[in-house]
Amino acid sequence: MSEQNNGVSEERLARFLAHAGVASRRHAEELISAGRVEVNGVTVTQQGSRINPESDQVRVDGKLITSGTKQVYLLLHKPAGYVSTASDPEGRPTVLDLLPAELRQLRVYPVGRLDRDTSGLLLLTNDGQFALRLSHPRYSMEKHYEARVQGCPDGRALAALEQGVDIVEDDGGRHHTSPARVRILKRNEQDSWLALTIHEGRKRQVRRMLQAVGYPVLQLSRVGVGPLTLNNVPTGKWRYLTDAEVQHLLQAGEA
Repeated sequence: MSEQNNGVSEERLARFLAHAGVASRRHAEELISAGRVEVNGVTVTQQGSRINPESDQVRVDGKLITSGTKQVYLLLHKPAGYVSTASDPEGRPTVLDLLPAELRQLRVYPVGRLDRDTSGLLLLTNDGQFALRLSHPRYSMEKHYEARVQGCPDGRALAALEQGVDIVEDDGGRHHTSPARVRILKRNEQDSWLALTIHEGRKRQVRRMLQAVGYPVLQLSRVGVGPLTLNNVPTGKWRYLTDAEVQHLLQAGEA
């Protein structure tokens, strides 16, 4: 809700950008710090700056931003080999390359990430509050994966995953994961397929969990998020979420 200041309705700049669907609140603050946001032709870098949405002109990278930007919610079947970012300094293909120009112009971006080698269900939106809510640690949205691993996990490995395991993160710190649900889908001589459900969303978490119990991942796909699945969405394709699915996602993500 905008605040009142001498009779003028004002709003924090980062909040305005998030509500306009430009980015999440955190990313909006990063855009401001990077000097990419102008208000009435003047670059603004100070956090906490306020604007009048009714009279001030706000631009990001030169593009005029209005509070009436259409909000969209997408489900994408990400192929392996694509990075889950809006752009990539190394020139690798991004998930936005799979979308038509009219959606890219609405500044959609991924909700969370799948690493480059992982395929599967990825949500994209330009609704900053929706993205922030689903990404917040308070919400325990279930994420469903299918993994092909080297070898065939024994009962002890499966029990460890179900109880939580210690994984090493990029900064060298250790994290004990929450309990997972896991079952074997198919056993082969040299590898196996597992179904695994987790609530957390740490970087490369499934890969690190399976590595921790001695069964490295050979292939990984996220096949569901909360109530959503990849049914009838081929690899590399996308669809709009229905209004009911958006509401169901928000309700399913509540603690």
